[in-house]
Amino acid sequence: MSRPWSKFQKEFYLFRADGLDLQLQCRSYRMDSNMGSTNLPRYWITLGKEVIWGYPKDFVKSYHPSRSCLEWYPYLADISAISVLVREYIDTPKNEIMSKTFEGDYWGLINILRASDKRIGARRLPELRSAINNKAAQKVIAVRLDGANN
Repeated sequence: MSRPWSKFQKEFYLFRADGLDLQLQCRSYRMDSNMGSTNLPRYWITLGKEVIWGYPKDFVKSYHPSRSCLEWYPYLADISAISVLVREYIDTPKNEIMSKTFEGDYWGLINILRASDKRIGARRLPELRSAINNKAAQKVIAVRLDGANN
């Protein structure tokens, strides 16, 4: 991704439903070891004060000698893929948001983005709710529908 994170994040927030306390965060942490050092990303989404989605925490498998490095250390392949996926979502036209298949969504992120997207109004949220089983997205939908009913 060539744009700075803050500009990218602002673009994401343009689509966030009004009044929804949802934050998308990304930070890189320096990891040093005897074998060298690297910067490792951490992505997370909060709804209010609760982290409802986190990478790598929700996706890293425990190390086991029989597994390949990519199975327990996915940063090698995922460093920019999440940002690319969010960028693809941001660039998707409104009329395709509900129907488009995002092939690179290995993390269940797209339905969370859909649930938070003001382009999907309160009328269509029940349709989205019944079509998905993503717990984080369901939480976002519940908050939005509760806000629409108040």
